[in-house]
Amino acid sequence: MPVALACPIAPSAAERERLKKMAYGHRTEHRLRVRAQVVLHAARGRSNARIARETGLHIDTVRRWRGRFAQAGLPGLRDRERCGRPASFTPVQAAEIKALACQLPAESGTPLSHWSCPELAREAVARGVAPFLSASTVRRWLTRDALKPWQHQSWIFITDPDFRLKATRVLDLYARTWQGEPLGEDEYVISADEKTSVQARCRCHPTLAPGQARAMRVNHTYGRGGALAYLAAYDVHHARVFGRTEPRTGITPFMSLVTQVMNREPYASAKRVFWIVDNGSSHRGQKAVARLRTAFPNTVMVHIPVRASWLNQIEVYFSDIQRKVVTPNDFTDLTQVRDRLRDFENRYNATAQPFQWKFTTSDLDDLLARLDRHTADHPEQSSDAPTA
Repeated sequence: MPVALACPIAPSAAERERLKKMAYGHRTEHRLRVRAQVVLHAARGRSNARIARETGLHIDTVRRWRGRFAQAGLPGLRDRERCGRPASFTPVQAAEIKALACQLPAESGTPLSHWSCPELAREAVARGVAPFLSASTVRRWLTRDALKPWQHQSWIFITDPDFRLKATRVLDLYARTWQGEPLGEDEYVISADEKTSVQARCRCHPTLAPGQARAMRVNHTYGRGGALAYLAAYDVHHARVFGRTEPRTGITPFMSLVTQVMNREPYASAKRVFWIVDNGSSHRGQKAVARLRTAFPNTVMVHIPVRASWLNQIEVYFSDIQRKVVTPNDFTDLTQVRDRLRDFENRYNATAQPFQWKFTTSDLDDLLARLDRHTADHPEQSSDAPTA
């Protein structure tokens, strides 16, 4: 009987380049790499038997992929769709699990704060959604829709009726503008606040430095060495920090911080110095405004909106203090805490640059517009809260 001739292979230049990448690429799947090598051998005019010898494949395998490329080109090298094993669960069951994950456990009387994949699988079986269900199956279904019911994120709704006005004034000052007029060279913006309860925790065993494949080790047991308050004022446009430690916060410690800043140049002879503060008891309301203005006539106190500390740039500096100085808390006494805070302040001032503040009044308008749309869509969630 006559022997069947092998299918002639003549790939185009683009197909040949693609085949080479598949055959010799480091990230190509092994099965695709082998199939591409078969086609490249065939393109050189080699017989199926020779290709089988050189690649270590069965001749029927070589014949199959050579024929598929001759019929369909590069798409022919992919696996064909297979029916596979019948699905164990219906799309309706998967949808019911996703709907359950989008509900709070308390709504169904389950004594949980949030759902986990094993708890969802257990609850689904208890409700008769499926006779059996594994946590891995639930996790795979939730991953398709990026559902993570075991995570939570907190938020604060705007309650200050003058939020837009107050926030706009602060953002304008960051952009060196006040009431529509640009600030002069002899006008400054100070962001100030207090970091309360900086503790001195003396560890019962010395802290161990990090080593190879080992993180720094801090003993869990400690003795309390007291606590102090750290007050700081930050020159927004010149990136300079002025800080002091006090036994506690209050009007007198805050005014001491103001005096510390305002008695030095260039603030003492400045035309205006704007003090951006929150609504803490040390500087709340019009009494604090009048008290500051009486002590230093060239000062202007500007309050941020209620519960909007993220608008106060000094909080960025305090986050550095928390991460780089306070954590992990290992101090012998409060004197060491004071010295560390002072030394860090000097180190910071030596190299600091102004923060790249990117949140502008346009971003504020977009944020408030989204909140207004949310309020309109869900009036029951914010019926008691003032609008922005």
